[in-house]
Amino acid sequence: MPFKFNLNRLLYLFVVLIVILSCEKDNKIEKKIANIGTEVEIERFDKLFAKSSVNDLKKLQTAYPFMFSTKYSDTFWIDKMNDTLQKQLFFEVEKAFPKMDDTKEEIESLFNHLKYYFPEFKTPRIITTTSDVDYRNKVIVTDTIVVISLDNYLGSKHEFYQGIQQYIAADMNKEQIVVDMANAYAQKYIYPTKNKTLLDEMIYHGKLLYFKDVMIPFKTEAERIAYTTAQLDWAIANENYIWRYLVERELLYSTDSKLPSRFIIDAPFSKFYLEDIDTESPDKLGQYIGWQIVRAYMDQNNVPLVDMFDASTEEIFNKSKFKPRK
Repeated sequence: MPFKFNLNRLLYLFVVLIVILSCEKDNKIEKKIANIGTEVEIERFDKLFAKSSVNDLKKLQTAYPFMFSTKYSDTFWIDKMNDTLQKQLFFEVEKAFPKMDDTKEEIESLFNHLKYYFPEFKTPRIITTTSDVDYRNKVIVTDTIVVISLDNYLGSKHEFYQGIQQYIAADMNKEQIVVDMANAYAQKYIYPTKNKTLLDEMIYHGKLLYFKDVMIPFKTEAERIAYTTAQLDWAIANENYIWRYLVERELLYSTDSKLPSRFIIDAPFSKFYLEDIDTESPDKLGQYIGWQIVRAYMDQNNVPLVDMFDASTEEIFNKSKFKPRK
């Protein structure tokens, strides 16, 4: 039988080969990263404070001076030690976090990735505390210290969170600790542009999410963007519709100050102002599309990670050749 040239089959095999080679390259990189072998110790300041007496206060202040704001007198800290509600808070944190082995392993993996891509990165001290459920500051990252407020990760249905809106409480699970850490580091490395069009916001948040793709590949895509699996599936299924909506209404280059609250920031849902879609949609769909644009840019261009951080909105968008999934 004579040989028949099948172009479609050839293209298919070529794509499969590229995918296999790419996976092999990624696996080699991940093995190198794992061999970095970062080890961390999680300092349980929350436990130390909860178990301390008045006589221990000075010793604790000497060991952890940065944990005691000078705005408050010793009386404030003593009252806090003896406060009934604080004791209940400490009890719930201890119950939820008797050990932190899984979290420790994830933090070490995050730090391995940071050291691989940023050789100057130095392992900081990891210190846990409570913050009276200050969910706006769940994780604080500096060059030398990371402070994790464990009372913000007791589980989305915890009784302490009953007065908090559900879309916020949904992210208050221990699985999100390392995601929040990675996001905090992303914000240290990636700066928002001075322009404030919707597309600027989308690309900036897309960069943050791509940073998490690279630094915490062991977390699911849904966890990286703080979606449920169903929310991520909805975004993927409706990607083409979302993109057409933004383009057809000329929203990408708009500087309307209402757009971030509609499509960028945490909210119960995105706001298309359409009854049949608003309540079904997840929030942050502008972030989601920006993420796909940045991914497309990195797939289409041989650009080092750190160079992408500084690339302009125009460069990323124009060179991404982005096309939404249909």
